[in-house]
Amino acid sequence: MALWDVIESCDIIGSSDSSIRNVKENDMRVILDAADIQAIFVNGGKAYELFVRYCSSYLAGDKKTKLIRLPSTSPANAAWSLDRLTGTWENELSAYLTTGRIK
Repeated sequence: MALWDVIESCDIIGSSDSSIRNVKENDMRVILDAADIQAIFVNGGKAYELFVRYCSSYLAGDKKTKLIRLPSTSPANAAWSLDRLTGTWENELSAYLTTGRIK
């Protein structure tokens, strides 16, 4: 398991995802070429959107790697309590790690 940011650098005001500009994406080949990655779990809608926009080409033709969107752990995601977030993340990760399938 590894943690990797989609964005290497960008202009952002505070922690507002909607203000993200001038994105320089991380070169995901560094990790995708070095390891047998079977699933990529992204932290929220914006991370999912940015991965699809900037990094999905690294998965072109790859039928085995799954891209899974999880709810954002950002404090800005006030609609989700900490218990609900941790429960959802735990359920999704556990289901994948034990069965190799997405819930």
